[in-house]
Amino acid sequence: MIESEAPDAEARFRPGWSIDLRRSLGPMARWPAMRVGRDGIWRATNTPDGPATTHVWVDRNGDVRMRAWGPGASWAGAGLPALAGAGDDVGGFGDVAARHPLVADLARRMPGLRMPRTRQVFEALVPTVIEQKVTGHEARRSYARLVRTLGRPAPGPGAALGLVVPATADVWAATASWVFHRAGVERRRADTVRVAATYARRLDEAASLPMEAARRRLTALPGVGPWTAAEVAQIALGDADAVSVGDYHIPNTVAWALAGVARGDDDRMLELLEPFRPHRGRVVRLIEAAGIGAPKFGPRRPIDSIADR
Repeated sequence: MIESEAPDAEARFRPGWSIDLRRSLGPMARWPAMRVGRDGIWRATNTPDGPATTHVWVDRNGDVRMRAWGPGASWAGAGLPALAGAGDDVGGFGDVAARHPLVADLARRMPGLRMPRTRQVFEALVPTVIEQKVTGHEARRSYARLVRTLGRPAPGPGAALGLVVPATADVWAATASWVFHRAGVERRRADTVRVAATYARRLDEAASLPMEAARRRLTALPGVGPWTAAEVAQIALGDADAVSVGDYHIPNTVAWALAGVARGDDDRMLELLEPFRPHRGRVVRLIEAAGIGAPKFGPRRPIDSIADR
């Protein structure tokens, strides 16, 4: 455990459940801003008070603990309960899950999966926009290159782990198109990131709004549609009902898991998930966490990065 430097803040949260940090926070992991390791979750992040490195793990007593370094350490520590899913209302989910035997089984097997709430809407939006309409491999490569180019070394022990704090909104807003292009991001996605950066404060305010109002604020931004808004809401807002309409894989995954058919479209996916409202996003997360995927037919989608052109 690399923690020779004394933390600037520490926090402890005792959940009323056995939390699974890896499954709960894993979907947030995008290197080099976050690392999921055997010793817990390491993350480099920008807070309203400045950059921070956080290390979160579950101790032997079942408490969720955090050590944090940097100017944003106290802000990050105060958000530990929300990050660990304290605001995730699973009341009644047992009855909802019982409407399908697979969902009931997954809920029983993975009771520690919770929807995190980072409260950092803009920071979640940037990598999500970069993931629009490209393969996961392409998106991760592009985001990692941009973070290394525009970000800064993580405070405290984070730098020794190779963690990099993503760029602040003002840096994203001022970044030239050619920088995005070299990272494999074309002008449409680059413009969406830069416009979003000019509204970063307003976007982050969405974390304090009712869920419907927060979704409307997200989708009011040019280039942010239902898929992007749902992906961001699941992480930054802790939205357990958000469904990523327009995803390349999820409709097939849901159709296979819940109906036993290998292919499905958005309409069929929403039809199958409707009985699980207001936990539709949670059901998708459980299916994905279980490693369930529809059979693959035909050649894999080729990777064609504009960075190589």
